[in-house]
Amino acid sequence: MTTLETTQTVNDLLDRVARREDLSQDEWGCVINHAGTEDLRRLADDLRHRLHPDNVVTYVVDRNINYSNVCFSVCNFCAFYRKPGHPEGYVLSYDEIFKKVEEMIELGGSGILMQGGLHPDLPMDYYTNLLRELKQRYGIHLHCFSPTEIYGMSKTFGMTYEEVIHELKDAGLDSIPGGGGEILVDEIRKKRRTECNGQEWLDVMEAAHQLGLKTTATMMIGYGETGGHRMRHLELLRQLQERSLKRSGGSFVSFIPWTFQPDHTPLGKVIADRLPAEEYLRWLAFSRLYLNNIPNVQVSWLTVGLKDGRRGLHFGANDIGSTMIEENVISKAGANHKATEEMLVNVIIDEGFKPVKRKADYTRLI
Repeated sequence: MTTLETTQTVNDLLDRVARREDLSQDEWGCVINHAGTEDLRRLADDLRHRLHPDNVVTYVVDRNINYSNVCFSVCNFCAFYRKPGHPEGYVLSYDEIFKKVEEMIELGGSGILMQGGLHPDLPMDYYTNLLRELKQRYGIHLHCFSPTEIYGMSKTFGMTYEEVIHELKDAGLDSIPGGGGEILVDEIRKKRRTECNGQEWLDVMEAAHQLGLKTTATMMIGYGETGGHRMRHLELLRQLQERSLKRSGGSFVSFIPWTFQPDHTPLGKVIADRLPAEEYLRWLAFSRLYLNNIPNVQVSWLTVGLKDGRRGLHFGANDIGSTMIEENVISKAGANHKATEEMLVNVIIDEGFKPVKRKADYTRLI
């Protein structure tokens, strides 16, 4: 195909993307490989505006409480986990968690994002009693336990995903974060020694959707995967959201792509360089276009920094995420960017948008 023919083909595909027509994987591949970054940015920004014509960019004030770093998985991209029996392993007491929640509430927070390792010895009561206590004491939004953790609970307690989620929901769980998604293609997951496979992650999410829980979806890029792996990941999320839309109006409320942080990780000895900001923004825009059935897209300022995070608001993102009062997983791998609520609000205003605080399920707090 000549350069002229490629240009014409890409322009035709971009017109179809603008009309929200379905493209084949090969056609999407042509778009990400040959379309100009400005074309992707413009189309993603247009779609953001069509989905959110009120010009609002949302954010959340919450705290990421990591209740334990003990984990029987040995993912080679993680600097947070400690094997069972390791002297640096910990499990937070309820009182320690309550103190963190009270500090978060004093800073204007509306909920917590609580995640941890796949602990082989904590009883189910640790999780359910904790959720009940948090809900009764503080009445906050509980956005907790990634699909990988629910997979771990299922394996540890001999329960189905539905049984685990049902118990957690009855105890006060409000929504589920999309952690552990990374890339949902087993070719790369096996290389990175990820504990649960892609289908198991998707099965947990589908079980949550069937039980009426809203969830977020994620993608981690820059850890050795190919563009084809990334596209397959997006397609799997899109298909699951389509099934959810037919059943209950859609349960993935947001998509959050972020970049691999290599510091202090085994994989960092092989992949030491962070993904360039331009590549991240390009894939942010592409993801917004590909996942046009997921209402919100969040830019990960935590991994790319506020300078490029604010640019992401013009690449299709309508959410700038959390102030991250506390974060202990990717920060240990080198994501050391910090922001206050005032900083996020000012960034949103400076970029020409209206800031609105939200909960983890994207319910706005007016």
